[in-house]
Amino acid sequence: MSASDELTAIRVTKNGPLTVKGPVRVDGADGAPWTDIPEGGAVALCRCGLSKVKPFCDGSHNAGGFDSAPTPGDQPYPW
Repeated sequence: MSASDELTAIRVTKNGPLTVKGPVRVDGADGAPWTDIPEGGAVALCRCGLSKVKPFCDGSHNAGGFDSAPTPGDQPYPW
């Protein structure tokens, strides 16, 4: 299987980042792609908002006490 045939998988981790494996490209707010994505495309994306290297996870969720459990006010996305 070639790299172009690989599937991309996104995993939501409990109290942690989104992990993305497979071919992936992350674009910045200006539309330019990030160039420091590791070869192979495995990345961890911050969900807690505490990372110093956003949009990537640096483990800050551990010290920050991030809790990914839904709260009563959470609403599903409209799609």
